[in-house]
Amino acid sequence: MPKIIENLRQRLMDEAFEEIKRDGYAAMTIRSVAKAVGVGTGTIYNYFSSKEALVASFMLEEWNGAMKRVKERAGMSEKLSDVLAAVYGEIRGFLGKFSAVVSDEEATKTFRNAIGSYHKILRGQIAGVIRRFVSDDFEAEFIAEAMITWSVEGVEFEILRDVITRRGGK
Repeated sequence: MPKIIENLRQRLMDEAFEEIKRDGYAAMTIRSVAKAVGVGTGTIYNYFSSKEALVASFMLEEWNGAMKRVKERAGMSEKLSDVLAAVYGEIRGFLGKFSAVVSDEEATKTFRNAIGSYHKILRGQIAGVIRRFVSDDFEAEFIAEAMITWSVEGVEFEILRDVITRRGGK
Protein backbone atom coordinates (compact mmCIF):
# COMPACT_ATOMS: atom_id res chain seq x y z
CA MET A 1 0.00 0.00 0.00
CA PRO A 2 1.49 3.36 -0.98
CA LYS A 3 2.23 5.73 1.84
CA ILE A 4 0.35 9.00 1.96
CA ILE A 5 2.37 12.07 2.83
CA GLU A 6 0.46 15.20 3.73
CA ASN A 7 1.29 18.31 1.68
CA LEU A 8 3.86 16.39 -0.36
CA ARG A 9 4.18 19.00 -3.10
CA GLN A 10 4.91 21.72 -0.55
CA ARG A 11 7.32 19.48 1.37
CA LEU A 12 9.24 18.77 -1.84
CA MET A 13 9.51 22.49 -2.62
CA ASP A 14 10.55 23.31 0.96
CA GLU A 15 13.23 20.63 0.96
CA ALA A 16 14.61 21.72 -2.41
CA PHE A 17 14.80 25.31 -1.20
CA GLU A 18 16.56 24.30 2.04
CA GLU A 19 19.09 22.20 0.13
CA ILE A 20 19.84 25.08 -2.23
CA LYS A 21 20.32 27.49 0.68
CA ARG A 22 22.58 25.01 2.46
CA ASP A 23 24.57 23.43 -0.40
CA GLY A 24 23.91 25.47 -3.55
CA TYR A 25 21.86 24.91 -6.67
CA ALA A 26 24.19 22.37 -8.28
CA ALA A 27 24.20 20.14 -5.18
CA MET A 28 20.41 19.95 -4.94
CA THR A 29 19.12 17.06 -7.02
CA ILE A 30 15.81 15.33 -7.50
CA ARG A 31 17.40 12.27 -5.85
CA SER A 32 18.59 14.23 -2.77
CA VAL A 33 15.18 15.84 -2.31
CA ALA A 34 13.40 12.51 -2.68
CA LYS A 35 15.70 10.87 -0.14
CA ALA A 36 15.27 13.68 2.39
CA VAL A 37 11.48 13.63 2.11
CA GLY A 38 11.32 9.83 2.10
CA VAL A 39 9.86 9.20 -1.36
CA GLY A 40 11.13 7.64 -4.56
CA THR A 41 12.55 9.90 -7.26
CA GLY A 42 9.69 8.93 -9.56
CA THR A 43 7.22 10.40 -7.09
CA ILE A 44 8.76 13.84 -7.52
CA TYR A 45 8.18 13.61 -11.27
CA ASN A 46 4.46 13.27 -10.55
CA TYR A 47 4.64 16.87 -9.33
CA PHE A 48 7.54 18.45 -11.24
CA SER A 49 8.90 17.63 -14.68
CA SER A 50 12.48 18.57 -13.77
CA LYS A 51 14.77 20.14 -11.19
CA GLU A 52 14.25 23.48 -12.94
CA ALA A 53 10.46 23.12 -12.70
CA LEU A 54 10.76 22.34 -9.00
CA VAL A 55 12.84 25.46 -8.35
CA ALA A 56 10.67 27.65 -10.57
CA SER A 57 7.58 26.41 -8.71
CA PHE A 58 8.68 27.49 -5.26
CA MET A 59 9.96 30.81 -6.57
CA LEU A 60 6.75 31.46 -8.52
CA GLU A 61 4.64 30.62 -5.49
CA GLU A 62 6.55 33.21 -3.44
CA TRP A 63 6.34 35.84 -6.20
CA ASN A 64 2.58 35.34 -6.55
CA GLY A 65 2.26 36.06 -2.84
CA ALA A 66 4.40 39.17 -3.24
CA MET A 67 2.23 40.47 -6.07
CA LYS A 68 -0.91 39.80 -4.06
CA ARG A 69 0.47 41.94 -1.24
CA VAL A 70 1.45 44.71 -3.69
CA LYS A 71 -2.02 44.72 -5.27
CA GLU A 72 -3.67 44.91 -1.86
CA ARG A 73 -1.50 47.87 -0.90
CA ALA A 74 -2.09 49.54 -4.26
CA GLY A 75 -5.83 49.16 -3.81
CA MET A 76 -5.65 50.95 -0.48
CA SER A 77 -3.41 53.80 -1.60
CA GLU A 78 -3.94 56.95 -3.60
CA LYS A 79 -0.22 57.73 -3.80
CA LEU A 80 2.21 56.35 -6.35
CA SER A 81 5.04 56.57 -3.82
CA ASP A 82 3.22 54.14 -1.47
CA VAL A 83 2.79 51.62 -4.26
CA LEU A 84 6.42 52.01 -5.33
CA ALA A 85 7.49 51.34 -1.74
CA ALA A 86 5.44 48.14 -1.73
CA VAL A 87 6.90 47.02 -5.08
CA TYR A 88 10.45 47.80 -4.01
CA GLY A 89 10.03 46.05 -0.67
CA GLU A 90 8.63 42.92 -2.28
CA ILE A 91 11.36 42.75 -4.94
CA ARG A 92 14.09 43.22 -2.33
CA GLY A 93 12.45 40.67 -0.03
CA PHE A 94 12.17 38.15 -2.85
CA LEU A 95 15.81 38.64 -3.85
CA GLY A 96 16.88 38.29 -0.24
CA LYS A 97 14.91 35.11 0.31
CA PHE A 98 16.20 33.53 -2.89
CA SER A 99 19.73 34.92 -2.86
CA ALA A 100 21.09 31.36 -2.87
CA VAL A 101 19.39 30.80 -6.24
CA VAL A 102 19.78 34.28 -7.72
CA SER A 103 23.51 34.46 -6.97
CA ASP A 104 24.33 30.85 -7.92
CA GLU A 105 26.32 30.63 -11.15
CA GLU A 106 24.96 27.19 -12.04
CA ALA A 107 21.37 28.35 -11.54
CA THR A 108 22.02 31.44 -13.64
CA LYS A 109 23.32 29.28 -16.50
CA THR A 110 20.34 26.95 -16.23
CA PHE A 111 17.70 29.69 -16.21
CA ARG A 112 19.43 32.07 -18.64
CA ASN A 113 17.05 31.35 -21.53
CA ALA A 114 13.93 31.75 -19.40
CA ILE A 115 14.99 34.95 -17.64
CA GLY A 116 13.99 37.19 -20.55
CA SER A 117 10.42 35.96 -20.64
CA TYR A 118 10.12 35.99 -16.83
CA HIS A 119 11.45 39.54 -16.78
CA LYS A 120 8.85 40.67 -19.30
CA ILE A 121 6.06 39.05 -17.27
CA LEU A 122 7.34 40.65 -14.07
CA ARG A 123 7.53 44.08 -15.71
CA GLY A 124 3.96 43.68 -16.96
CA GLN A 125 2.69 42.67 -13.52
CA ILE A 126 4.30 45.67 -11.86
CA ALA A 127 3.18 48.04 -14.62
CA GLY A 128 -0.37 46.78 -14.18
CA VAL A 129 -0.33 47.78 -10.54
CA ILE A 130 0.99 51.31 -11.15
CA ARG A 131 -0.90 52.02 -14.38
CA ARG A 132 -3.67 54.00 -12.66
CA PHE A 133 -1.11 56.47 -11.31
CA VAL A 134 0.47 57.40 -14.66
CA SER A 135 -0.56 58.83 -18.01
CA ASP A 136 -0.04 55.83 -20.33
CA ASP A 137 1.09 52.21 -20.70
CA PHE A 138 4.61 53.12 -21.79
CA GLU A 139 5.17 55.22 -18.69
CA ALA A 140 3.92 52.40 -16.47
CA GLU A 141 6.25 49.91 -18.19
CA PHE A 142 9.15 52.36 -17.97
CA ILE A 143 8.68 52.89 -14.23
CA ALA A 144 8.25 49.14 -13.67
CA GLU A 145 11.51 48.47 -15.51
CA ALA A 146 13.30 51.10 -13.43
CA MET A 147 11.96 49.54 -10.23
CA ILE A 148 13.15 46.08 -11.24
CA THR A 149 16.55 47.15 -12.47
CA TRP A 150 17.47 49.45 -9.64
CA SER A 151 16.05 47.32 -6.84
CA VAL A 152 18.13 44.40 -8.15
CA GLU A 153 21.15 46.73 -8.11
CA GLY A 154 20.36 47.72 -4.53
CA VAL A 155 19.72 51.41 -5.14
CA GLU A 156 18.10 52.96 -2.08
CA PHE A 157 14.34 53.24 -2.37
CA GLU A 158 14.29 56.93 -1.49
CA ILE A 159 16.41 57.73 -4.55
CA LEU A 160 14.11 55.74 -6.84
CA ARG A 161 10.98 57.24 -5.31
CA ASP A 162 12.27 60.80 -5.66
CA VAL A 163 13.30 60.36 -9.30
CA ILE A 164 10.11 58.59 -10.33
CA THR A 165 7.68 60.83 -8.49
CA ARG A 166 9.41 63.97 -9.83
CA ARG A 167 8.14 63.02 -13.28
CA GLY A 168 4.67 64.22 -12.36
CA GLY A 169 2.90 61.23 -10.82
CA LYS A 170 0.43 61.50 -7.95
